[in-house]
Amino acid sequence: MKSKELSVDFRDRIVSRHRSGEGYRKISAALKVPMSTVTSIIRKWKKFGTTRTLPRVGRPARLGNRGRRALVREVTRNLMVTLTELQHCSIKRGEPSRRTTISAAPHKSGLFGRVARRKPLLSKMFAKKNLKDSQIMRNKILWSDETKIELFGLNAKRHVWRKPGTAHHLANTIPTVKHGGGSIMLWGCFSVGGTGRLVRIEGKMNAAMYRDILDENMLQSALDLRLGRRFIFQQDNDSKHTAKITKEWLRNNSVNVLEWPSQSPDLNPIEDLWRDLKMAVHRRSPSNLMELERFCKEEWEKLPRNRSL
Repeated sequence: MKSKELSVDFRDRIVSRHRSGEGYRKISAALKVPMSTVTSIIRKWKKFGTTRTLPRVGRPARLGNRGRRALVREVTRNLMVTLTELQHCSIKRGEPSRRTTISAAPHKSGLFGRVARRKPLLSKMFAKKNLKDSQIMRNKILWSDETKIELFGLNAKRHVWRKPGTAHHLANTIPTVKHGGGSIMLWGCFSVGGTGRLVRIEGKMNAAMYRDILDENMLQSALDLRLGRRFIFQQDNDSKHTAKITKEWLRNNSVNVLEWPSQSPDLNPIEDLWRDLKMAVHRRSPSNLMELERFCKEEWEKLPRNRSL
């Protein structure tokens, strides 16, 4: 419960004793008030030159500083605590329990309720190991992946400045055709030294075709990028990548493979290069699949080296 406010004369007596040289503890014992009260009154006098109650701006907060700090502690201790649980904690302390009052406390400390993002479960040990690998070995990693590029359809949102009611005007739309007008599948690789080879995948790729792509392009890319003999090859856990014949080829060629988590978000930095490639190619408006493939290879070689990682 809130204590009774001290009179102005009593507060002046505290300041007077302080000015005569008495210490906080002695004043507290002589006047039988808590030392924290003595400290607060003297601090206020030093700051504002008066012990009188200063005019407040607006309505006083229903929740005191102590209650607000308690709520913030609860939130920081358990980031998924609900507003109802915070209400119960506030009621137990005999403090205001309105939802708006309680939610305002963490808001003042920069904490806001948001929907938690879903993220694949990665062990702390793997995350720590992955960070260490990326810091020490990233200069030796050859990253790889496959992607699909459509002839008439960039798989990304585009924003356009337009007036109300003009959403379907030709200038404000992205032209599309059924099934994208055809597409090509590409395999590519890169390292901090730049982009490696980019290969078109003919038909549906299986493990044998993937092995041939590695045999004809991956080792040569590592050589061109000067990664040395002890480079590390990255690939995701696609069934073609983990097939028996693929593992056998990698083992026979003494290729070190970067361990990749079974539940993995798109951690592969090649995703940024795919996006840049698609944007650059579609700015050139290829008219057929042969042009699309040629533009892809030309733009792949133009990607800046510092964009890789």
